[in-house]
Order: sequence, then structure tokens, then C-alpha cells
Amino acid sequence: MTEIQPEIEIRNLHKAFGERKILQGVSVCVSRGSTLAVMGGSGTGKSVLLKHMVGLMAPDSGEVWVQGKRVDQLDRSSLNALRLRIGYLFQGGALFDSMTVEENLDFVLRRHSTRSHSERTEQIQEAIAWVNLPHAAAQYPAELSGGQKKRIALARAIILRPDILLCDEPTTGLDPVSVRTVSNLIMRLKAERGITTVAITHDLLCAEIIADQATFLYRGKALAEGTLDELRTGAHPQLREFFG
Repeated sequence: MTEIQPEIEIRNLHKAFGERKILQGVSVCVSRGSTLAVMGGSGTGKSVLLKHMVGLMAPDSGEVWVQGKRVDQLDRSSLNALRLRIGYLFQGGALFDSMTVEENLDFVLRRHSTRSHSERTEQIQEAIAWVNLPHAAAQYPAELSGGQKKRIALARAIILRPDILLCDEPTTGLDPVSVRTVSNLIMRLKAERGITTVAITHDLLCAEIIADQATFLYRGKALAEGTLDELRTGAHPQLREFFG
């Protein structure tokens, strides 16, 4: 039987900034089409871990594998090609305030595709309809609610139809209804497109909706791994404090 290759695999990752050790031997494995929630308190290395997956940081030691390629050893051209297969949903959305919704999405397509103007327009309309904001194209980010901004940011993250979605706190600051809406969209990506997702989240409602597996980081190490229920019922004091 052929062994199924993980979509993302982190092996014994170490990263420090000066004397401050951020990651101390973290290993993570994410199978294709699944969703991993990375949880833990502030300053435990969650965002640093995510940035290694897309090659924004290089490890001090350890290995980072994505789609069978060792990210930390790719040349610039190969790394850029891999990044086009990865969508990134930033914590604050990172929309350009001076651009309309349509212009925000078109910015990505113009930079990274050879589609004609009409083809780009059609793809943009498809993306914003998918997040259920079909009439938002001409609006500016300041005219949108927090939940709408996050949905447009998600539309931009998937406009190139990536295989992988990395989310940094996808529902922070949103009301419960918006949390469910964004979380359900992430679930739809898995169901409809088979996208592999890694999401940093403090939001237990979001994690309950999206997570197949979860990893809890503490002091730069993976304190616990398993299903959300397994982490929730863990005996370690840090788990009990986090899950209340």
C-alpha cells in the first residue's frame, strides 16, 4: 500500500530571536483536506509556526515540508511558485483601505495571473458571491462590517484557488453570528474544494466548527495534540486554564 504523504509536515522545528527561544522542537503533521487548529496562549509561537509554513521565516533547525517540498531549502523561484498554492487569511484582514472590494481582489489576480479583464471580473464576482456578498464589489473596506471585511479577506485569500489556506485568528473580534459564518465558509472550502487548512485561533466556537485536529502550544512546545475534545479534557493545568 502506498503511504499517503502529508500536505504539511513540520519536523522538530526550532526558532529563536536572539536569546529568546520561540519554538523548541515542534512537530506537526496535517493530512490533505483536513483542518488543524493551532491553539495556546499569547507568545507561544503560533504565528511563528504559521510563517514557517509559507517560507516567511527560516528555521534555526528542523524541517518544513509542504506538498512534498522542503520549504526551508527552496530557491526563490520555487518558493514563489509554492506560495501561489497557499492562501493566507491575515488576522486583521489586511485589505487595502484605498481600494474597493473589487480592486482588492483584482490586485491579486493582476499580479499573479494572465487572465483578461473580463475573466478577472467574472472570477471576482464568483468569489464575492461565494462568501455571500455579491453586491459589495464597489464598496470600500470602511463601508463594511467586521464580519464582512473578514469574508472579503477570505475571498481574496482563495481567489487563486489555492490547495492550502493558512488563517491567523480568522474570527478575532467578531460577534458569534459572524464567527459561525466565517467558520462555516472555512468548512465549505474543505467540503467543496478539498482545501487543507491550518488556523491559529483562540476562539473555541470557531475551533469547534472547523477543527479535525488541534495542537496546543505552550512555552514553544506542542503540549498536547489530538481532537478538540481530547485537548479540552486534558489533565495539564495549562489546558484546564485555557479551556476553562
